[in-house]
Amino acid sequence: MKGLPLHGRTLAMLAVIVPLVVLFIYVGLRSGPLAPVAVTVVTVESRAVAPGLFGIGTIEARYTYKIGPTFAGRIESLDVQVGDLVQSGQILGEMNPVDLDDRVRSQESAYRSAQAALREAQARQAFAKTQARRYEQLFAVRSTSEEVLTTKQQELRITEAALAGAQEDLARVRSDREGLVAQRNNLRLIAPVDGVVAVRYADPGTTIVAGQAVVEIIDPESLWVNVRFDQISALGLAGGLPAHIALRSRGGHSLEGRVLRVELKADAVTEEMLAKVVFDTIPEPLPPIGELAEVTVDLPALPTTPTISNAAVRRDGNTVGVWQIAGDDLHFTPVTLGASSLDGWVQVVEGITDGDQIVLYSEKALTSHSRINVVDRIPGAAK
Repeated sequence: MKGLPLHGRTLAMLAVIVPLVVLFIYVGLRSGPLAPVAVTVVTVESRAVAPGLFGIGTIEARYTYKIGPTFAGRIESLDVQVGDLVQSGQILGEMNPVDLDDRVRSQESAYRSAQAALREAQARQAFAKTQARRYEQLFAVRSTSEEVLTTKQQELRITEAALAGAQEDLARVRSDREGLVAQRNNLRLIAPVDGVVAVRYADPGTTIVAGQAVVEIIDPESLWVNVRFDQISALGLAGGLPAHIALRSRGGHSLEGRVLRVELKADAVTEEMLAKVVFDTIPEPLPPIGELAEVTVDLPALPTTPTISNAAVRRDGNTVGVWQIAGDDLHFTPVTLGASSLDGWVQVVEGITDGDQIVLYSEKALTSHSRINVVDRIPGAAK
């Protein structure tokens, strides 16, 4: 009689515990560590992959002209500012001539004196030649002595030597004068080409040394991008390939261009290839020299082959593969990958074929014993 209450209490406890255990097992299998892993699945399809190269570069000018004087001096005037358009032959500014104008005038006077001395020497030489010829005729008829004839011939040679000296002096003075005039002309800072002023290094009143640049002019039509590409992925890079240029200051807007050339010398330190990319149309307004740019180069499209998303590729130790679904079976299939595109597609050379189903995204890492639950989308995963 006393055992009945105990038996009743046991049944009551079992009635409470058993549902809890069942609920715990159900919850563990559905949402706990033993729950199926949510995965998204895709079917392998063949498509043509258009590979591309991505690189970072800077805007540079192919032709730059640094303009300055050929001797030390002080800037007297400078009439251009950064951004001004200039034409070939335009005077940009001028250096202070100091005493150069006085030296030019002095050489002009010396040049006129040398010309007068030359005319005098020419007149003396002409007179001496006439006298020598006259006395030669007189000596032929024995109307004068040989000594007088010799004297006249000596005078002719002296005047000829004086004439040659006067000619040399005139040439020397002329060269000195032309050198000073050229030096005076070099005081003018003249644009050698049509272009735009990129840098103004000094202001009027500044003293600069010979060869120091005062302004820098660039040819806006010669802008290009000096781009660096990783050597590992630079296979196929060549001149003439189309390129897309995204300037850092114009986010979201891509400019069209092409690869002008690939440099023969690579960067051995950074292990990068260097290339020059030009714009199809020079952007307006001109981008600053030195601005960073992102460049994408389109390589020739490859033949159609089975292609998967990079997101489906997994690594098991040193083996690259994908998780393949065959019926209810999940197994890791090693694959050999080929070329890839910048939008995330990669060719499969060996391992899977068209129509195979593979795991694209998984909620957590998979194993061969994992139970899976195929869903349309996993929160937080890319679409």
